[in-house]
Amino acid sequence: MKTSEYKRYDGLGLAELVRKKEVKPIELVDAAIQVIEKENPTLNAIIHKRYEQAKQQAREQWTGPFAGVPFVLKDITQEIKGEPLTSGSKALQNYRSSEDSNYVKRIKESGVIILGQTNVPEFALMGITEPKHYGPTRNPWNQKVTPGGSSGGSASAVASGMVPIAGANDGGGSIRIPAAYTGLFGLKPTRGRTPVGPKFGRHWQGASAEHILSKTVRDSAAMLDVLKTYEKGAAFHALPYDQDYLSIIQTQNSDKRYRFAFSLTSPLGTEVDEECKHGVLKTVKLLESMGHIVEEKEPSIDGSKLAASYLTLYFGEVAASIQELSPVLGRQPKYKDVEPTTWLLGLLGNSVSAKDFVLSIREWDVAAYKMEQFHEEYDFFITPTTAFLPSQIGEQDITAMEKLLISLTSKLKLAGVLKRVGMVDQIAKASLKRTPFTQLANLTGQPAMSVPLHITEAGLPVGVQFMAARGREDLLLELATCLEQTDNWIGMRENPYMKE
Repeated sequence: MKTSEYKRYDGLGLAELVRKKEVKPIELVDAAIQVIEKENPTLNAIIHKRYEQAKQQAREQWTGPFAGVPFVLKDITQEIKGEPLTSGSKALQNYRSSEDSNYVKRIKESGVIILGQTNVPEFALMGITEPKHYGPTRNPWNQKVTPGGSSGGSASAVASGMVPIAGANDGGGSIRIPAAYTGLFGLKPTRGRTPVGPKFGRHWQGASAEHILSKTVRDSAAMLDVLKTYEKGAAFHALPYDQDYLSIIQTQNSDKRYRFAFSLTSPLGTEVDEECKHGVLKTVKLLESMGHIVEEKEPSIDGSKLAASYLTLYFGEVAASIQELSPVLGRQPKYKDVEPTTWLLGLLGNSVSAKDFVLSIREWDVAAYKMEQFHEEYDFFITPTTAFLPSQIGEQDITAMEKLLISLTSKLKLAGVLKRVGMVDQIAKASLKRTPFTQLANLTGQPAMSVPLHITEAGLPVGVQFMAARGREDLLLELATCLEQTDNWIGMRENPYMKE
């Protein structure tokens, strides 16, 4: 199969060719490898390759909705037995997984062939993908800017045509942010919908969910059918959905009318780029033209308080991740084992009390109930996916002076002082000002999606975010299918990599 033809298909499209015996899985693997070898040296999307294993698997008998389709995993939580899982950190460069994660077991049941793992920021902490250990991943639409994070490697791999679908997860926007920056469809499922075990019962206290990034809505729906589960050991379980999500795509009714609320205002009170606002306003006009009821209204949630509670989780999880390096390193972790920013976040995590952590989780629950009440009146809540267009590669690097301050903070044990003088609030705004809209769904457990509905004059895609009530991925997928059929859907239509 020619690579130009291979890149035009989505995952289900390639699987259909395999079922009809118009192409063999080994041909798809060979085409994927050709694209990877051509594009990856520049984009740096894939940091670990397993070509020989993939070729061997391509010669075996495969079943499932994505039988024979090339796929890549994200280099965090998505463990495959015997393979490295570095989470973007040099401290874990010698780690090898002892077993498949439940996510990977399910992914294998879909029939995909796993060619490798994608780049992530260290411990998946940033909305950009620029780990010091592996170097930055670049955006296929413009190689000078980031594809976002933390699933930036997966987004770059799909948007450049290396693979039609890729593993991703989302603890604060890590599926939706890269989707917005690379013209992809990105759905974060309801808390408890997809597997987290067997080594964990929850990821990020339930804030993080596993899924994929895709070119099309139907690929996301079909993979959600594979991944949806009742996991006995998991801490959270979503309301069961007994139908097939893919059937929504195939039988959706465009005559349905819904109520939408939208907001253009950052929950932190920070700036929002006009292009990001424009994407929402274009979408509002489109929805109104379809006969839907749309009005500007926000839920009654204190965005700053919720952001602070998210940062409390963030700090605590980083501190725990650093401590968990001890068995791998054979000693206590040190400052130079991780990136300076990661170390600072860990120090702040060490200064968080158990009381503060519990109080922060309670804020999530307050917000969850308020959002359920909000969705009794509105089926969907719309915002920009991000508040800014993607940053330039290296733009968010810390300075030499900041590195020195972090080192001194560590040596002098000043993390608690930083917290007491309000530095945490400043870090919260600085950290989240580019991406203030996505965390709400993570903390409340709701499903949310980023949809590619706008493109700038400079040729960069812009995402629009939709949230629905817990357990209502079906509503999001139904709406996305309608939007995918409109002229507003950017998708791969304008992507220069799909025109080659």
